[in-house]
Amino acid sequence: MTTASALFDAARQRLADAPKQGLGVAKVSRWRALRIVRAGEAWHLGVLLLGDDGVYTTGEVLRAAEEVRRGYAAESARARADRRAQARRGGFGEGEIVHVGWTALDVAAVDAGGASGPLLVADGVPSVRWSAAGVMPLEVYLNEQIELRYPGSGD
Repeated sequence: MTTASALFDAARQRLADAPKQGLGVAKVSRWRALRIVRAGEAWHLGVLLLGDDGVYTTGEVLRAAEEVRRGYAAESARARADRRAQARRGGFGEGEIVHVGWTALDVAAVDAGGASGPLLVADGVPSVRWSAAGVMPLEVYLNEQIELRYPGSGD
């Protein structure tokens, strides 16, 4: 049986030359405005984020942007703009993609036959739950996501 760890290692090799996206965490300070600072980088593969030394669930995805004054039709739009500005204040470049609210997954638990977040073993095969009713083999899922998001990687 191929392990989830081996599948992720193979995916990292295929993606070695592909661009990564930023992982951010909120930083609270008594003296500065709330900001989102860089905590690492990862490749975005659907419900998963694949880093050099870990696998994470995808949380909120945003693009860093300067804070600007404008009118908003909805409070939710104002909140999204504020999150984008927090990432920009935290050091992310203008327009850079930032993942916030991600969670580290325990790949070793999956290798041992357990589950962690959307990763599980189904019928002895490492798999991923990509939607509420959708489970597919991890190898197929990774291949599909790499081909869709990073065409030509690892060819």
